[in-house]
Amino acid sequence: MADSPLPQLTDDAARRALATLTRSAVAIAGELDVGKVLQLIVDSARELVGARYAALAVGEWRSGSQGAVQRFVFSGLSPEEGRRVPHWPHGRGLLGAVIHGGETIRVDDIAADPRSTGFPGGHPVMTSFLGVPIVGAGETYGNLYLADKLDAPSFSDGDEELIRMLAAHAAVAIQNARLYAQLERLAVLEERTRIGMDLHDGVIQSIYAVGLTLESTRLALPEGADEAMTLLDAAIGGLNDAIRDIRNFILDLRPRRFAGDVQQGMAQLAREFQANTMVPVSMSMPERLDDLPLPLGRAIFLTTQEALANIARHARAKRVNVSLHLNANRVILKVQDDGQGFDTQNQNLRLGHGLANMQSRAESLGGLFDIRSSPGAGTTVILDLPREPHASASM
Repeated sequence: MADSPLPQLTDDAARRALATLTRSAVAIAGELDVGKVLQLIVDSARELVGARYAALAVGEWRSGSQGAVQRFVFSGLSPEEGRRVPHWPHGRGLLGAVIHGGETIRVDDIAADPRSTGFPGGHPVMTSFLGVPIVGAGETYGNLYLADKLDAPSFSDGDEELIRMLAAHAAVAIQNARLYAQLERLAVLEERTRIGMDLHDGVIQSIYAVGLTLESTRLALPEGADEAMTLLDAAIGGLNDAIRDIRNFILDLRPRRFAGDVQQGMAQLAREFQANTMVPVSMSMPERLDDLPLPLGRAIFLTTQEALANIARHARAKRVNVSLHLNANRVILKVQDDGQGFDTQNQNLRLGHGLANMQSRAESLGGLFDIRSSPGAGTTVILDLPREPHASASM
């Protein structure tokens, strides 16, 4: 590569390129949402060097470890085109060379390069390629890829230098966004824990004390006071219901974090649900889930957690069934209860059941989410995901 790949600043093209780089860096630095930061990076990279396509793979690649692609963001493909691509990249071919080599790669013809492994079905054919790692503080945050230079047969030295500079800005922005997200999560968890402790140690104990007083009052009633006895029984039953509802609320306030083991996590969710609601849970799962990708395991765990919280709050169920089925291509989770159900066409009820999170989580992995319910007929939550987390694009 040339020592000074960018033309002199007196060149109009270089001035425009550096102005675009500065504008992009400012925009990326001003965003704190990780997802938006990643999308801004790929959009800015594509504009900066005039590429038809851009993509960014995020994963864990420390100290030369093989790691895995955990998130893939693209620019230049429509959502419909992205859905035709069957899976995320596996970290092989040219993408793998950038990921595991940690160095910039630029080629004129992807298909002619011996490191290339070809394109999956549904993927657009691409020719020229530029791949740059995003590295900061000794950690590889991601890898930025561009394909098909629009006004030339291949990417230039200047293009490479611009993308390398953008990648340096991107590393700082990704780190800032991650730190901000961690602080937000910690603040929310601390507040949830505080509220849960206040409810458990304060409100529940006070209600329980009132219930004991009513029990004592019932024992002191003279014989024949049937009407008063009935009223006291109703009041005691109402207090017990209130205690149960508060415990269910605490269960929702203190969500379990997914530690990576799907079977262990699901079993813990079921035990906590049964302890707080006294509703039995039957579970059906494969004996081994070792090869399940981490994003799928997390989605299954979180969807189960939210579905059980909904049942505790709304369903008045007597039994819950949780099943997880795997085949060669799909992972299907079903959480079914025999409770009071609800009208799925009622948007207010859908919002009350918090279904948007489950829906967006499924879509982010290229999967499907469905909720089947009607008044008096119970509810079934279905999460249907591809075994390979869906890629919006792959090279």
